[in-house]
Amino acid sequence: MNLDSFKTWLDAYGRAWENRDPQAAVKIFAADATYRETPFDETMRGHEAISKYWAEDTRTQEDIKFSCEILTVSEGRGIAHWQVSFARIPSKAQVKLDGIFVAYFNAENLCTVFEEWWHREETESL
Repeated sequence: MNLDSFKTWLDAYGRAWENRDPQAAVKIFAADATYRETPFDETMRGHEAISKYWAEDTRTQEDIKFSCEILTVSEGRGIAHWQVSFARIPSKAQVKLDGIFVAYFNAENLCTVFEEWWHREETESL
């Protein structure tokens, strides 16, 4: 993993989220990857679990805007600060998430371990 590879991976992650596309999301993860949304959540394992999570989580989101900043990249690992905003379906409540994630990669630059820490701000629509 290097800076360019991590940026490419992050761009694919962001597009998958903005397009609400679980199949695009699983393509950037190894078949046996682990994924943890928060430190206290149960770890998801494999493409089926990750796809199910992405399908369920994004189905109530629209107007999704993802951005991130790479904090560091080392052999096999990348850390990024990310932000996303979206409107909830159907309430139109506005949501902002701000977080950090750590991603570990195999030789093919597929994510093998993914861990997030984030906080949410949500305001009701007018």
